[in-house]
Amino acid sequence: MSTAPANHPAAAPTWTVGDVTIHRIDEIPLPPATAPWLLPDATPDLVAGQDWLRPHFADDQGALHIDSHSFAFTLNGLRVLVDTGIGNGKQRANPAWHELNSDYLHNLTAAGFPPASIDLVILTHLHADHVGWNTRKAHGTWVPTFPSARYLTTRSEREFWAGYDMDEARAEMFRDSVNPVEEAGLLDLVDVPAEGVEIVPGLRLLPTPGHTPGHVAVQLTSHGRAAVITGDCIHHPVQLAHPAIGACVDIDPQQSETSRRTLLASLAGTDALVLGTHFAPPTAGHVTLHEGGYRLSPVHADAH
Repeated sequence: MSTAPANHPAAAPTWTVGDVTIHRIDEIPLPPATAPWLLPDATPDLVAGQDWLRPHFADDQGALHIDSHSFAFTLNGLRVLVDTGIGNGKQRANPAWHELNSDYLHNLTAAGFPPASIDLVILTHLHADHVGWNTRKAHGTWVPTFPSARYLTTRSEREFWAGYDMDEARAEMFRDSVNPVEEAGLLDLVDVPAEGVEIVPGLRLLPTPGHTPGHVAVQLTSHGRAAVITGDCIHHPVQLAHPAIGACVDIDPQQSETSRRTLLASLAGTDALVLGTHFAPPTAGHVTLHEGGYRLSPVHADAH
């Protein structure tokens, strides 16, 4: 849970890309047990071999730091939210996500994005920690949190889960966080070809399948500058040094690695700002070549 009082949330960290200000909307730091479960091949010894991960992304014992947050920005008048975190008050199998009570909506509003003002919600994929704030409970019913927004995900993503034999925990997530948006007529599905697709000028979805079949990263451009929001194509900066490290929940681990390597190769040595959906602060940076792989050179948030 956020350490900031709900009525006085801390200012959202921001980065400037051209004339676009990207706000990180904090939900919670995930508990230390998350990383060994999620990225089992990122052993303490392997992590310790990457000095640049400390102190921001790992501790001295090789334990990884992982967060849950979203990104919000205004692009050419369009108010956009990328992923919606875990959500409050939801029944979840993961104890760290179960019946959460965070200051997320306060943080979003304090950043200048009250829920009713959001025009577009981009869902990089349909996992519980990326769709949770799609809905909130009102009078005992889950209703869309962003009633004026179009919610956007890929057609291949939605169709995959529609035909998937879900366990009860995943079915519950769809019932409380995806189905109400569909039933309200707010979910839009988009086809994403290999070269990506432009949603509006300056906003593009990049196909990064593997973690899920329809997973996308989000690219925004403004005045010759660019930023990429990773979603779960990259969970942690350790995967820059070792792109073969995958998540235990990757649907197609080999495809996930291929997508990660392709994205990193396209970013290395450029001035594109990379923002990790689960990267602990400082959260953002540039991809640079390092010891036969890559590393993240941190770019700290703008001073307020």
